[in-house]
Amino acid sequence: METFIGNNPFSDSFVSENRIKRIFDEQVDNGELIWHRDRKDRVIYVLQGSGWKIQYDNQLPIELVDGQTYYVKKESFHRVHKGIGKLIIEIEEQNEL
Repeated sequence: METFIGNNPFSDSFVSENRIKRIFDEQVDNGELIWHRDRKDRVIYVLQGSGWKIQYDNQLPIELVDGQTYYVKKESFHRVHKGIGKLIIEIEEQNEL
């Protein structure tokens, strides 16, 4: 089941307790893709996307490549830059030790 949470520029569906499938629609406005921090460490799996990028604080954006994995440390600023078409990712939240 796809759900929209608040005014977020994406829709989520829950895959498992700590895994979310997230879709950014091709119609999203780049201005909606804001800098933010997450409460937990996350592993991002890119399922589909063309030209979409992730940018970590004080770094240049890097392209998100289909089939690749990216790590986002909790409480670190980051954002997504719009590409062409939809971006489909799975997010796995890491449990704290």
